[in-house]
Amino acid sequence: MTQATLRTDSTKQRILFVEDDPSLCAFLGRYFGEEGYQVDMCHDGAGLRQLLAQMRFDLVVMDVGLPGRDDGYALAREIRGQHKGGLLFLSGRQEAIDRIVGLEIGADDFLVKPFEPRELLARVRAILRRLPAEPAAPPRPDHPRMAHFDGWSLDFESRMLRDATGRVQSLTTQEFNLLSALAQRPGRVLSRDQLLDFAANRDWSPFDRSIDVMIGKIRRKIGDTGPEHRVIRTIRGAGYMFSPSG
Repeated sequence: MTQATLRTDSTKQRILFVEDDPSLCAFLGRYFGEEGYQVDMCHDGAGLRQLLAQMRFDLVVMDVGLPGRDDGYALAREIRGQHKGGLLFLSGRQEAIDRIVGLEIGADDFLVKPFEPRELLARVRAILRRLPAEPAAPPRPDHPRMAHFDGWSLDFESRMLRDATGRVQSLTTQEFNLLSALAQRPGRVLSRDQLLDFAANRDWSPFDRSIDVMIGKIRRKIGDTGPEHRVIRTIRGAGYMFSPSG
């Protein structure tokens, strides 16, 4: 049986939980409501389609093992063109292949049941921090769809980087997330911790050099090489800053 709730408060971020366990739904509704989120619930694919047709959600948290013919993976593929916000899978499956499939479909994260509510909250917050405040809103001057620098064009919506001739330069998902985070904040120093959160949704440790490796790969791809980097500057002891010349 489908259950769909719909509440409107434009000041709060909206989360849709797609979960067939009524007790878990009730708990998550209370928990995330108390944390300041606007929460809606449905129990199957029909409810998901109904709610997505009515409004935009910042994040969909979906159980992989939904009843009926619509499992979470199939629904995620179906709604990719309609839902522009984040996606987090919940699942009782613990095999690595299940997480890999979920992430390859396009999920931002994958959490195995049973889970600590605080961990789910932390993962939700991390995803929402990386998303624009209004993903479906028309572009505004302070939130452009594209960044131009040194002959390159970075399209935030199509997730493509093109050179001056229009040829696409391939970027991995994490490289695109990292370059986008920098390009959307020109002149601002971002720490490695912030950049790793944007790029890979995990915390940084002093021994983690993955951000430096990714920065190096991006620099080579955009020709930002040499002793003094023009586009992505290293700020010693602080992080990196995007400083395009136009």
